[in-house]
Parts: sequence; C-alpha cells; structure tokens
Amino acid sequence: MTEGLSGSPDGVRRVLAFAAHPDDLDFGAAGTIAAWTSAGAEVQYAIMTDGDAGGFDPAHRDEIVAMRHEEQRAAAARVGVKELHFLGYRDGYLEPSHEVQRDVVRLVRQVRPDVVLAMHPERNWSSLQMSHPDHLACGEAVTRAVYPAAENPFAYPELEASGLAAYRVPWLWLYGCPEERVNHVVDITGHVDTKLEAIRVHLSQHPDIEATERYVRARLEATAARAGLPEGASGEAFHVVAVNAKETIAGF
Repeated sequence: MTEGLSGSPDGVRRVLAFAAHPDDLDFGAAGTIAAWTSAGAEVQYAIMTDGDAGGFDPAHRDEIVAMRHEEQRAAAARVGVKELHFLGYRDGYLEPSHEVQRDVVRLVRQVRPDVVLAMHPERNWSSLQMSHPDHLACGEAVTRAVYPAAENPFAYPELEASGLAAYRVPWLWLYGCPEERVNHVVDITGHVDTKLEAIRVHLSQHPDIEATERYVRARLEATAARAGLPEGASGEAFHVVAVNAKETIAGF
C-alpha cells in the first residue's frame, strides 16, 4: 500500500482525516486517501472551518460557504470518501481551544479510526503558504485531542457520560509537514490523476487550474525523488507518529 522512509501501519481499515479548510486534504493527502479507499478502507473527512474567507470573486461572498461545502463533497467523492463532517468554525479564526479539541475528541471516539490524519502543527518556513494559522491550529488541536484527551475517560467527562467511551488512537499521520519532519512517503503514482481530479473541483479557489496542476505534479515528483522512489514516480509526504504502538505504555 505504501512506499516510504519508515514503517507504516498495516491493515488500515478506518481513517478520520482532518483539515482546516475545504481543499486542504485534496492538496495534502488525496492520493494516499485514494489508495486507502481503493484497498477497501473507510475514510471520513472532518473539515474544521467553512472556508468563508476563501475565493476570489466578490460576487460569491453570499454563497461561498455553500459553494465550498459542495466542492469538498464532490472532491471527496472522487477519492472514495462518502462521509464528511463540517465543524463550522470561521475561516481565519481557528484556534486549538478546548471547544475545538472537544469536537475532535467526540469524532475520534465516534469513528474509532486506525489512523487519524491531520495537518502538521509546526510552521514550515520553506513554504509559508502551507503554514496558514488555521493549518497550524488544526494540527495542534488534533494532536492535543489524540493524546491524551481521546484516551482519557476523565477528559471532557460529558462525552463519556453520553456513551462515547475513551479510545486509544494507534497512528497519527500529519501532512503539510516541514521537510525535516518527513519520515514516510507514500507512492501515489497510480492515483495522481484521481488526486488532480479532486483538486480540479475547487474552482472557487484556483481559477488557473493548469498552473495549479503543474505545481502539484512538480511537488509530487520532487517528493518521490527525495524518497528514492523510481524515476517518474509521485509521492505524498507525511510525519507518521505511532501514538499507541505495541510497545507503548500509558504516559510514555
């Protein structure tokens, strides 16, 4: 399923994928997600903000949220994702608050995934655009929620009281990471066209789709080359964290 710089979880059956905005997952991980769904895994999306500050056409302001929701649903369908959660936070105002963390814990306990996928919480100085404040907040909120809150029955006790039992997340995969944090690269050569189809759906954000596709292809090929994949391959980069591996004990 994957080629990479380090070991990765086998037998992925269920993935919960977080993003700050509609289109973030399509740029960051849609090839990997297409590989997972093609192999029979269930992937659900959780989009934290409505993307209401996005777009370029002033005429779209009143309908931009509905447009971006529909774009994300259509893009998700391209890569085999059927269930989406829109958390509804304001674009540009996302913070790793306890309100956001509680929303993440709630979803993690509901879905009980093998892999939680999220944006990286560290700033990438080589590509500041990848480090939008909402991206960093997404990564920080999800990381805090995955450990320790999701697995602690005494964190957000109202969730436990509602029947959402604590859950130990096995793996956290972070995308959009600084190059020095990359420890896993997925060979998505067979899924590049699907990824680009998903990106192409977000027309409200990327009016020059040809330039966007050239940029994405170049980045994917450069990532694959750095990972030592065969010439002409395409790769998506991740910082993979074993949260609850076989050797993990509580608190360490």
